[in-house]
Amino acid sequence: MKTYLAPLKEIDKKWFVVDASDKVLGRLATEIASRLRGKHKPTYSTFMDNGDFVVVVNAEKIALTGKKWDDKMYYRHSGYMGGLTETTAKEMLVKKPTDIIFKAVKGMLPKNSLGRAQLKKLKVYAGAEHPHEAQQPEKLDL
Repeated sequence: MKTYLAPLKEIDKKWFVVDASDKVLGRLATEIASRLRGKHKPTYSTFMDNGDFVVVVNAEKIALTGKKWDDKMYYRHSGYMGGLTETTAKEMLVKKPTDIIFKAVKGMLPKNSLGRAQLKKLKVYAGAEHPHEAQQPEKLDL
């Protein structure tokens, strides 16, 4: 028996809305990454992008366990000598609350062109409003 591979035209990509208020970051990010990759579908294959679109709202109300608000660090480098910049999770929540979820999900996706294509299907918004009502997204309870 041969393995069935769905053609790209037959892949049905749905839209889902996830409310991130009072959800633990890591547990939410794993479910989102799984939806983006399409692992919940019977047509899943490792080398094809057959995942769904995910819209995350209320990113500013995300929860972290323990002392992670003070201890968890985000790093970026300017490319110059001594150009390493550290930001705590608490500072990141004030400056860019969407980046907390975005970076957590990005770390769980493949580090290649397929992972970059899957990451483009993630839309994160700090508040409760999003501009994707025309796609008629379904509410996803995690």
